[in-house]
Amino acid sequence: MNKIFEVPLYPYAHHADEDTAAPARRKVVVIGAGPVGLAAAIDLAQQGTEVVVLDDNDKVSFGSRAICFAKRPLEILDRLGCGQPMVDKGVQWNVGKVFFDDRQVYDFNLLPEDGHKRPAFINLQQYYFEEYLVKRVRELQEQGAPIEIRGRNKVSAIGTHPDHVTLEIDTPEGSYNLEADWLIACDGAGSPTRQMLGLDFVGRVFEDNFLIADVIMEADFPTERWFWFDPPFNKGQSALLHKQPDGVWRIDLQLGWDIDKEREKRPENVIPRLKAMLGEDVKFELEWVSIYTFQCRRMEQFRHGRVLFAGDSAHQVSPFGARGANSGVQDTDNLCWKLQLVIDGKAPESLLDSYDVERVHGADENILNSSRSTDFITPKSEMSRVLRDAVLDLSEHYEFARPLVNSGRLSVPCTYDGSPLNSADALDGPERTRPGSSCPDAPLGDGFLLDQLGGKFVLLTIDADAPDVIEEQGIEVTRLALSVKDDKTLALKDRYLGKHESGVYLIRPDQHVAARRPSFDENQFRHAIRRAIGKE
Repeated sequence: MNKIFEVPLYPYAHHADEDTAAPARRKVVVIGAGPVGLAAAIDLAQQGTEVVVLDDNDKVSFGSRAICFAKRPLEILDRLGCGQPMVDKGVQWNVGKVFFDDRQVYDFNLLPEDGHKRPAFINLQQYYFEEYLVKRVRELQEQGAPIEIRGRNKVSAIGTHPDHVTLEIDTPEGSYNLEADWLIACDGAGSPTRQMLGLDFVGRVFEDNFLIADVIMEADFPTERWFWFDPPFNKGQSALLHKQPDGVWRIDLQLGWDIDKEREKRPENVIPRLKAMLGEDVKFELEWVSIYTFQCRRMEQFRHGRVLFAGDSAHQVSPFGARGANSGVQDTDNLCWKLQLVIDGKAPESLLDSYDVERVHGADENILNSSRSTDFITPKSEMSRVLRDAVLDLSEHYEFARPLVNSGRLSVPCTYDGSPLNSADALDGPERTRPGSSCPDAPLGDGFLLDQLGGKFVLLTIDADAPDVIEEQGIEVTRLALSVKDDKTLALKDRYLGKHESGVYLIRPDQHVAARRPSFDENQFRHAIRRAIGKE
């Protein structure tokens, strides 16, 4: 069994900031060394910004926790320098199967088209994810990047000011004070930062509980997502099975509402449930057990002056659909390029308000999908259950019923429709690449399109002329010139041009489309650049 979560990866070490008479001032402080906090820190450090990560722990997370990582976050992690080890270690899957009672009613493929570098999903224990992020931090440190993690540094008090944030930090050797120009709170669903600032969530808590069990066993189940409604081994409830690396399997079992959580987590109660599912003769070992309650909630605002919230500290959704860690990584991807422009003096602070607008929109989309999944998985009345079961019966034989089945709508990238950073769509091209959308990948010779995007503004031209560089308001936009003649798969044309013969796209540093037109118009694209950095 892997015991990485027992080894300190960023142990406490006395820092000179603890000895200064006046609080030291840091450019950005991140609270929380989980996946979201580390992703934010790496993103900023790669852009040259000083960042300090504070965490009251010194190890990666105990237990698998988040295990399903979707294609879009993997693409973001490629830009952060740790996507490949995730994919190398993870279990890749595209296919899901849905069962009702003991019958398979249908299956689905989450990525039926070719021409993408990354799979629809990988399954990987969260402790591996965090280990790869910490290793990436160490690589950046060796390269001289201004990034550090301070383990066993617990933030105990926060003060907000117009131009900075003050922090009181407890360590094994006592407390010290620190100042930050900007604070990013990534300290989880119970966020002490949120509580210290007197902020709270709004939303729903659902009346149901689920048992998570990570078990080590040798099994010949295929590498697929299996979901059961009303299975024989958990009558009237639901179940989920996922494969992870190292012979670890994730099992979710619905338990109902009125339960004793501590009692249900005891091995003597968990093991009989698992044997009923797997068979009496199957040998397995429990690695990690937890119980969770569905919650679909968020903060009303993710930005509070110089304090910015991301990940579970900003929003919570039910685990079905893999929208938690995946949406948190997308939060930081949205935030960090904007914060960098503000720090560099190239954009007004009001640009950060668009982080709130766009990622609240993303959270609401996740909450809507998660709530619908929860209502379908756990019907709240007998009539709702009868209707749900009828849909499941129909889905076995009739394709029209299958989109109505909801075993957890799986994570997809959010399109920022209506964002103040979008310019009006002047191309009338494919819907999937409209302004606000994340760029879909496409093969380019021996590589892929997304490897050429991200981290800066890019003018993507497809069979269209334009300058190699545009400078506007201190922003340098470089051109990426492509032609559909070089793409035998036609993926580039299908995904970016549609019925048109040419197209020009303004792509943001987070690989989202800011504007598109059939040809280059200098005035229009300069206007689009100003709009995309919050100056119009």
